[in-house]
Amino acid sequence: MLKRLWTYAAILFGGIVIAAGFNLFLIPHHLLSGGVSGIALLISYFSPLSVSLMYFVLNIPILVTGWFQLGKRFVVLSIFSVIVTTLFLELIPVQAVATDMLLSSVFGGVLVGFGTGLSFRVGGSTGGFDIIGSLVTKYRDFPVGSVLVTLNAIVILAVAYLDQDWNLALASMVSIYVSGKMIDLLHISHIKVTVFIVTNQTEALLSKLLQRPRGVTKIKTEGAFTHREKDMLMTVTTRYELAELRRIITETDPEAFVNVVETVAVMGQFRRN
Repeated sequence: MLKRLWTYAAILFGGIVIAAGFNLFLIPHHLLSGGVSGIALLISYFSPLSVSLMYFVLNIPILVTGWFQLGKRFVVLSIFSVIVTTLFLELIPVQAVATDMLLSSVFGGVLVGFGTGLSFRVGGSTGGFDIIGSLVTKYRDFPVGSVLVTLNAIVILAVAYLDQDWNLALASMVSIYVSGKMIDLLHISHIKVTVFIVTNQTEALLSKLLQRPRGVTKIKTEGAFTHREKDMLMTVTTRYELAELRRIITETDPEAFVNVVETVAVMGQFRRN
Protein backbone atom coordinates (compact mmCIF):
# COMPACT_ATOMS: atom_id res chain seq x y z
CA MET A 1 0.00 0.00 0.00
CA LEU A 2 2.78 2.44 0.91
CA LYS A 3 4.64 1.57 -2.29
CA ARG A 4 1.53 2.31 -4.35
CA LEU A 5 1.04 5.65 -2.60
CA TRP A 6 4.70 6.54 -3.23
CA THR A 7 4.27 5.63 -6.91
CA TYR A 8 1.29 7.95 -7.39
CA ALA A 9 2.90 10.70 -5.29
CA ALA A 10 6.04 10.53 -7.44
CA ILE A 11 4.02 10.74 -10.66
CA LEU A 12 1.98 13.62 -9.22
CA PHE A 13 5.17 15.52 -8.38
CA GLY A 14 6.66 14.64 -11.77
CA GLY A 15 3.60 16.01 -13.58
CA ILE A 16 3.80 19.27 -11.61
CA VAL A 17 7.50 19.65 -12.45
CA ILE A 18 6.85 19.00 -16.16
CA ALA A 19 4.04 21.59 -16.24
CA ALA A 20 6.33 24.08 -14.49
CA GLY A 21 9.05 23.45 -17.07
CA PHE A 22 6.61 24.23 -19.86
CA ASN A 23 4.86 27.28 -18.38
CA LEU A 24 7.84 28.92 -16.67
CA PHE A 25 10.63 28.26 -19.17
CA LEU A 26 9.61 26.88 -22.58
CA ILE A 27 6.26 28.46 -23.48
CA PRO A 28 7.19 32.10 -22.63
CA HIS A 29 9.99 31.89 -25.26
CA HIS A 30 7.94 29.84 -27.76
CA LEU A 31 10.37 26.94 -27.37
CA LEU A 32 9.36 23.41 -28.32
CA SER A 33 9.90 20.26 -26.32
CA GLY A 34 9.57 17.81 -29.20
CA GLY A 35 7.30 14.81 -29.53
CA VAL A 36 3.60 15.02 -28.74
CA SER A 37 4.09 17.89 -26.29
CA GLY A 38 6.07 19.74 -28.97
CA ILE A 39 3.25 19.28 -31.46
CA ALA A 40 0.78 20.49 -28.82
CA LEU A 41 2.95 23.56 -28.20
CA LEU A 42 3.27 24.27 -31.92
CA ILE A 43 -0.50 24.08 -32.46
CA SER A 44 -1.11 26.39 -29.48
CA TYR A 45 1.40 28.95 -30.82
CA PHE A 46 -0.44 29.23 -34.15
CA SER A 47 -4.05 28.71 -33.03
CA PRO A 48 -6.39 29.65 -30.16
CA LEU A 49 -6.29 26.07 -28.83
CA SER A 50 -4.62 25.63 -25.44
CA VAL A 51 -1.50 23.56 -24.83
CA SER A 52 -3.21 21.53 -22.13
CA LEU A 53 -6.13 20.55 -24.38
CA MET A 54 -3.92 19.51 -27.28
CA TYR A 55 -1.51 17.67 -24.98
CA PHE A 56 -4.40 15.62 -23.61
CA VAL A 57 -6.11 14.93 -26.96
CA LEU A 58 -2.91 13.93 -28.82
CA ASN A 59 -1.98 11.47 -26.08
CA ILE A 60 -5.24 9.49 -26.30
CA PRO A 61 -4.42 7.29 -29.37
CA ILE A 62 -0.87 6.63 -28.13
CA LEU A 63 -2.09 5.57 -24.70
CA VAL A 64 -4.63 3.25 -26.30
CA THR A 65 -1.82 1.60 -28.32
CA GLY A 66 0.32 1.29 -25.20
CA TRP A 67 -2.56 -0.38 -23.35
CA PHE A 68 -2.29 -3.42 -25.63
CA GLN A 69 1.51 -3.47 -25.98
CA LEU A 70 3.00 -2.40 -22.65
CA GLY A 71 0.59 -3.62 -19.98
CA LYS A 72 -2.30 -2.07 -18.10
CA ARG A 73 -0.36 -0.95 -15.00
CA PHE A 74 2.16 1.03 -17.07
CA VAL A 75 -0.55 2.75 -19.09
CA VAL A 76 -2.78 3.46 -16.04
CA LEU A 77 0.16 5.26 -14.43
CA SER A 78 0.84 7.05 -17.73
CA ILE A 79 -2.80 8.17 -17.96
CA PHE A 80 -2.56 9.54 -14.41
CA SER A 81 0.61 11.43 -15.39
CA VAL A 82 -1.05 12.92 -18.50
CA ILE A 83 -4.07 14.04 -16.45
CA VAL A 84 -1.88 15.62 -13.76
CA THR A 85 0.29 17.40 -16.33
CA THR A 86 -2.78 18.64 -18.22
CA LEU A 87 -4.33 19.96 -15.00
CA PHE A 88 -1.24 21.84 -13.86
CA LEU A 89 -0.63 23.28 -17.33
CA GLU A 90 -3.90 25.10 -16.66
CA LEU A 91 -3.14 25.99 -13.02
CA ILE A 92 0.48 27.22 -13.29
CA PRO A 93 0.62 30.71 -14.85
CA VAL A 94 2.68 31.19 -18.01
CA GLN A 95 5.43 33.52 -16.84
CA ALA A 96 9.09 33.68 -17.86
CA VAL A 97 11.47 32.99 -14.99
CA ALA A 98 14.55 33.75 -17.12
CA THR A 99 14.72 36.34 -19.89
CA ASP A 100 17.52 34.53 -21.73
CA MET A 101 16.21 31.96 -24.24
CA LEU A 102 19.19 29.59 -23.89
CA LEU A 103 18.99 29.53 -20.08
CA SER A 104 15.28 28.87 -20.33
CA SER A 105 15.85 25.99 -22.75
CA VAL A 106 18.39 24.39 -20.39
CA PHE A 107 16.38 24.71 -17.19
CA GLY A 108 13.14 23.86 -18.96
CA GLY A 109 14.83 20.70 -20.24
CA VAL A 110 16.06 19.85 -16.74
CA LEU A 111 12.54 20.15 -15.27
CA VAL A 112 10.81 18.24 -18.07
CA GLY A 113 13.50 15.53 -18.01
CA PHE A 114 13.35 15.23 -14.23
CA GLY A 115 9.57 14.88 -14.21
CA THR A 116 9.62 12.36 -17.05
CA GLY A 117 12.49 10.34 -15.55
CA LEU A 118 10.75 10.25 -12.17
CA SER A 119 7.62 8.83 -13.80
CA PHE A 120 9.71 6.18 -15.57
CA ARG A 121 11.53 5.36 -12.33
CA VAL A 122 8.31 4.36 -10.56
CA GLY A 123 6.96 2.36 -13.50
CA GLY A 124 4.96 4.85 -15.55
CA SER A 125 5.58 7.44 -18.25
CA THR A 126 4.31 10.84 -19.31
CA GLY A 127 2.61 9.54 -22.44
CA GLY A 128 3.44 10.72 -25.97
CA PHE A 129 6.80 9.69 -27.33
CA ASP A 130 7.63 8.21 -23.91
CA ILE A 131 5.24 5.38 -24.81
CA ILE A 132 6.92 4.97 -28.20
CA GLY A 133 10.35 5.03 -26.52
CA SER A 134 9.22 2.33 -24.10
CA LEU A 135 7.96 0.21 -27.00
CA VAL A 136 11.40 0.46 -28.63
CA THR A 137 13.33 -0.36 -25.45
CA LYS A 138 11.01 -3.28 -24.73
CA TYR A 139 12.54 -5.12 -27.69
CA ARG A 140 15.92 -3.38 -28.00
CA ASP A 141 18.28 -2.54 -25.11
CA PHE A 142 18.61 1.20 -25.76
CA PRO A 143 18.52 3.96 -23.13
CA VAL A 144 15.03 5.47 -23.08
CA GLY A 145 16.34 9.05 -23.02
CA SER A 146 18.48 8.48 -26.11
CA VAL A 147 15.51 7.04 -28.00
CA LEU A 148 13.39 10.07 -27.05
CA VAL A 149 16.13 12.51 -28.11
CA THR A 150 16.24 10.89 -31.56
CA LEU A 151 12.46 10.93 -32.01
CA ASN A 152 12.11 14.48 -30.75
CA ALA A 153 15.02 15.81 -32.81
CA ILE A 154 13.23 14.66 -35.96
CA VAL A 155 10.18 16.70 -34.98
CA ILE A 156 12.26 19.79 -34.20
CA LEU A 157 14.14 19.61 -37.50
CA ALA A 158 10.86 19.30 -39.39
CA VAL A 159 9.46 22.31 -37.52
CA ALA A 160 12.61 24.35 -38.20
CA TYR A 161 12.32 23.59 -41.91
CA LEU A 162 8.67 24.64 -42.00
CA ASP A 163 8.94 27.65 -39.66
CA GLN A 164 12.37 28.84 -40.86
CA ASP A 165 13.42 29.90 -37.36
CA TRP A 166 16.64 28.05 -36.57
CA ASN A 167 17.32 30.01 -33.36
CA LEU A 168 14.19 28.59 -31.74
CA ALA A 169 14.85 25.17 -33.25
CA LEU A 170 18.42 24.94 -31.96
CA ALA A 171 17.47 26.22 -28.50
CA SER A 172 14.65 23.66 -28.44
CA MET A 173 17.11 20.91 -29.37
CA VAL A 174 19.30 21.95 -26.42
CA SER A 175 16.26 21.58 -24.18
CA ILE A 176 15.49 18.14 -25.62
CA TYR A 177 19.10 16.98 -25.18
CA VAL A 178 19.21 18.08 -21.53
CA SER A 179 15.82 16.47 -20.95
CA GLY A 180 17.02 13.16 -22.41
CA LYS A 181 20.13 13.14 -20.22
CA MET A 182 18.02 13.80 -17.12
CA ILE A 183 15.75 10.89 -18.05
CA ASP A 184 18.70 8.50 -18.42
CA LEU A 185 20.11 9.74 -15.11
CA LEU A 186 16.93 8.72 -13.27
CA HIS A 187 15.71 5.82 -15.39
CA ILE A 188 18.58 3.32 -15.05
CA SER A 189 16.84 0.02 -15.72
CA HIS A 190 18.71 -0.37 -19.03
CA ILE A 191 22.09 -0.49 -17.20
CA LYS A 192 23.04 -4.08 -16.39
CA VAL A 193 25.41 -5.28 -13.66
CA THR A 194 26.81 -8.73 -12.87
CA VAL A 195 26.86 -9.63 -9.18
CA PHE A 196 29.20 -12.31 -7.78
CA ILE A 197 28.28 -13.52 -4.28
CA VAL A 198 30.60 -15.78 -2.25
CA THR A 199 28.52 -17.16 0.62
CA ASN A 200 28.13 -19.87 3.24
CA GLN A 201 24.33 -19.49 3.13
CA THR A 202 23.77 -20.80 -0.39
CA GLU A 203 20.34 -22.38 -0.03
CA ALA A 204 18.91 -19.55 2.06
CA LEU A 205 20.08 -16.99 -0.49
CA LEU A 206 18.87 -19.02 -3.46
CA SER A 207 15.39 -19.37 -1.97
CA LYS A 208 15.08 -15.57 -1.97
CA LEU A 209 17.02 -14.75 -5.14
CA LEU A 210 15.04 -17.17 -7.28
CA GLN A 211 11.82 -15.34 -6.38
CA ARG A 212 13.12 -12.45 -8.49
CA PRO A 213 12.75 -12.45 -12.32
CA ARG A 214 16.51 -13.10 -12.78
CA GLY A 215 18.42 -16.33 -13.17
CA VAL A 216 21.21 -17.39 -10.79
CA THR A 217 24.25 -19.57 -11.54
CA LYS A 218 25.92 -21.54 -8.73
CA ILE A 219 29.69 -22.02 -9.04
CA LYS A 220 31.89 -24.13 -6.76
CA THR A 221 34.93 -22.20 -5.50
CA GLU A 222 37.85 -22.75 -3.15
CA GLY A 223 39.62 -20.17 -0.99
CA ALA A 224 43.26 -19.86 -2.06
CA PHE A 225 44.46 -19.27 1.50
CA THR A 226 42.08 -21.46 3.56
CA HIS A 227 41.46 -24.13 0.88
CA ARG A 228 37.85 -24.20 2.05
CA GLU A 229 35.15 -24.92 -0.48
CA LYS A 230 32.45 -22.30 -0.89
CA ASP A 231 29.65 -21.52 -3.31
CA MET A 232 29.68 -18.46 -5.53
CA LEU A 233 26.37 -17.25 -6.92
CA MET A 234 26.38 -15.19 -10.11
CA THR A 235 23.43 -13.18 -11.38
CA VAL A 236 22.87 -10.39 -13.89
CA THR A 237 20.46 -7.66 -12.84
CA THR A 238 19.75 -3.99 -13.48
CA ARG A 239 21.09 -0.99 -11.58
CA TYR A 240 17.51 -0.20 -10.57
CA GLU A 241 17.10 -3.63 -8.93
CA LEU A 242 20.53 -3.58 -7.28
CA ALA A 243 19.30 -1.93 -4.06
CA GLU A 244 16.77 -4.71 -3.51
CA LEU A 245 19.45 -7.35 -4.20
CA ARG A 246 21.81 -5.77 -1.68
CA ARG A 247 19.07 -5.80 0.94
CA ILE A 248 18.41 -9.51 0.37
CA ILE A 249 22.11 -10.38 0.64
CA THR A 250 22.65 -8.27 3.77
CA GLU A 251 19.64 -9.74 5.56
CA THR A 252 20.45 -13.36 4.60
CA ASP A 253 24.25 -13.46 4.90
CA PRO A 254 25.93 -10.32 6.27
CA GLU A 255 29.32 -12.08 5.95
CA ALA A 256 28.96 -12.68 2.20
CA PHE A 257 31.64 -11.32 -0.12
CA VAL A 258 29.99 -9.45 -3.00
CA ASN A 259 31.56 -8.10 -6.18
CA VAL A 260 29.44 -5.91 -8.49
CA VAL A 261 30.68 -5.39 -12.05
CA GLU A 262 29.01 -3.23 -14.70
CA THR A 263 27.99 -5.34 -17.70
CA VAL A 264 28.69 -4.11 -21.22
CA ALA A 265 26.21 -6.40 -23.00
CA VAL A 266 23.95 -9.37 -22.35
CA MET A 267 23.28 -12.14 -24.89
CA GLY A 268 20.62 -14.80 -24.53
CA GLN A 269 17.48 -14.61 -22.44
CA PHE A 270 17.32 -11.63 -20.11
CA ARG A 271 13.83 -10.79 -18.96
CA ARG A 272 12.80 -7.17 -19.30
CA ASN A 273 10.13 -5.98 -16.85
